[in-house]
Amino acid sequence: MNVLIVYAHPEPRSLNGALRDFAVAHLEAAGHTVQVSDLYAMNWKAAFDANDVTDREAGARFNPSLDSKHAFASGTQREDIAREQDKLKWADAVILQFPLWWFSMPAIMKGWVERVYAYGFAYGVGEHSDTRWGNRYGEGSLAGKRAMVIVTAGGWESHYSPRGINGPIDDVLFPIQHGMLYYPGFDVLPPFVIYRTGKMNEARFEETRAALGRRLDDLWTTQPIPFRRQNAGDYEIPALTLKDEIAPGRVGFAAHLAHVR
Repeated sequence: MNVLIVYAHPEPRSLNGALRDFAVAHLEAAGHTVQVSDLYAMNWKAAFDANDVTDREAGARFNPSLDSKHAFASGTQREDIAREQDKLKWADAVILQFPLWWFSMPAIMKGWVERVYAYGFAYGVGEHSDTRWGNRYGEGSLAGKRAMVIVTAGGWESHYSPRGINGPIDDVLFPIQHGMLYYPGFDVLPPFVIYRTGKMNEARFEETRAALGRRLDDLWTTQPIPFRRQNAGDYEIPALTLKDEIAPGRVGFAAHLAHVR
């Protein structure tokens, strides 16, 4: 299988760097082919702007979505964007690996999503009508592929528990897992989260590495997070709200799970 690791940490000698190197070696030893997009090493341009469309007229008004659509359809995207899109097409599984900074991914990885997820590639695809609102949330150009996040966090696991001060980790990661991964069609696996990274000693590192190895071994057998499919009958279209009989009384992120994990 083909695995793409999109990696964001500025220090190669970090815990993240060690886990990335382990993941690559472990997957390759199992017979998989791995590519790594190391965003800091690539000096990835994070801001999506008018310079990402190579055939724009000088002084023309920049429309992020429509210019993205034009550039993707006409082949006038910047080369770095097209190259990352090709990696996504190639991959059977995608791993986003990053430290949790201010309750999200580092800005450079958010910029990777904003630039690579072009209109017509990751969004704006499929029929939009009174019965169907595009191919998204379980469908789309990346359907049939698997995705998982590997996340390091400085806080305690209890801080991200259901009653923890930081909010449940599934809620913190919902915009990434449901929005950035499930939206264009990925089957999203439960996250692999390492807590209290500042308290990592050799013994705990070995335990963490072994646990990650098991998760990587199960990359194609782990049951995905049971997010509800947009076009499978649970949502009113075009309002895109859950029908009254679906998860009655349940609100918030958890309502969009087919069953509570």
